[in-house]
Amino acid sequence: MSILIKRGKIVDPILKSEKVLDILIEEDKVKKIGSNIKASKARIIEAEGKVIIPGLVDLHTHLRQPGREDEESIQTGTQAAAKGGFTTICCMPNTNPPIDTPALVEYIYQEAKKSAVVEVLPIGAISYRREGKRLSEMGRLKKAGVVGFSDDGKWVVDSHLMRRALEYVRMLDLPIISHCEDPYLSKNGVMNEGYWSTVLGLPGIPAQAETIAIFRDLSLVKLTGSRLHIAHVSTKEGVKLIKKAKSENLKVTCEVTPHHLCLSDEAVKTFDTNTKVNPPLRTNEDIEALKKGLKEGIIDVIATDHAPHSPEEKELEYPLAPFGIIGLETALSIAIKELVKPGLLTFPEVIAKLTINPSRILGIDRGVIREGGIANLVIVDLSAWWEVKEEEIFSLSKNTPFIGWHLPGKVETTICRGKIVYESG
Repeated sequence: MSILIKRGKIVDPILKSEKVLDILIEEDKVKKIGSNIKASKARIIEAEGKVIIPGLVDLHTHLRQPGREDEESIQTGTQAAAKGGFTTICCMPNTNPPIDTPALVEYIYQEAKKSAVVEVLPIGAISYRREGKRLSEMGRLKKAGVVGFSDDGKWVVDSHLMRRALEYVRMLDLPIISHCEDPYLSKNGVMNEGYWSTVLGLPGIPAQAETIAIFRDLSLVKLTGSRLHIAHVSTKEGVKLIKKAKSENLKVTCEVTPHHLCLSDEAVKTFDTNTKVNPPLRTNEDIEALKKGLKEGIIDVIATDHAPHSPEEKELEYPLAPFGIIGLETALSIAIKELVKPGLLTFPEVIAKLTINPSRILGIDRGVIREGGIANLVIVDLSAWWEVKEEEIFSLSKNTPFIGWHLPGKVETTICRGKIVYESG
């Protein structure tokens, strides 16, 4: 079926512009963009007063398949993605077993073909079984279809191994995504080390666990000339280090999560385990530095770090519960609330952090609406507010601290490869 979207305000994240135009979609491509387009047999979608954005691209999603389909699956995770406006998501390799062989990469693609409603791109493990002892077969993993490498959830402690990994990806032209956390400093910690960890009597994770790891990795980038993407930066000092590295023209990019933009470590005083994330929620000073980093272009990407967990796990005592929250369905709205509404970034600037920037890091042709391009796009009502309700969450797990929050910007329609994969209501 052809689709004709009428009179929507199209956001261009490259030019940072907005224009009211029609879009004609035929099969999986954008056939035409212009004014007063006619199409006799197309389904008409009236989008006057709404914005049309490129399908969002998430660099950092945990789909849990294979191994923990009780928490999330490719099917449920991609349904949640579609509801949140994401049409391309990168699944991280800390599954069981990890994505460290071509067979597992092929499995992800096969399962996605069967049950995914949006595009799923696998990230391969840096090291075999994510143990940090020997490199995975990176060349074969690329051939099988991975779009990057990460031992996410674990930092590659062995500096020699990380150096070799960075040298390999220079030849493969794929990014390494580093979870920067010194495990010896963060060991047994459950929240940010500071005032609130002292008051609550919970073991802390110092900011230096992140900054020491970032410094080491940036030093290896300088040594190898390779490119590196730093996952979920959360500290003021981390942003400073990345800013300095960029000023020296090192090939480094980084991301921040929505929850690190809107929640501080004070939120842990409720002992709600949905405030337990890794890296931990930091101070208000860190939050301001992260927002400033986005505004200045130091932080390139907003990524969800969508991390589903079952109720049985999250309902344990705070120290025993696992780290992580879901984020695909709330990411766009939180970005609007924290960045656009206060005037820190324009809406097109925020959309660039969620579309064209992650696409460029991955080297994929996504993140922009253009004639002849793949028809991945989302219609959003910026004037609408919506409440996060547990019973309306598409993700198989419901572990989010945002239940009951009223958020701006409602995704009305998500179109992936020319097919409507989500409609509000």
